[in-house]
Amino acid sequence: MQTSTGIALIIFVIMDIQTVLVIILFVAALFYIGRMLYRSLVVKSGNCGSNCKCGVDFSDVKPENK
Repeated sequence: MQTSTGIALIIFVIMDIQTVLVIILFVAALFYIGRMLYRSLVVKSGNCGSNCKCGVDFSDVKPENK
């Protein structure tokens, strides 16, 4: 009886480790997505978003009429 109980305990510990690893990966993915969203929405010191390309000069671009 002790060998089957020991095997069941080992299987339970392995399953528990897998669950913990899945939870850690899930939290890491949430952190990564949240950080990407935060960085894209936060206003920089120049009052523009982090993905607005304010340094690009469009003065030489002529719009086309269709």
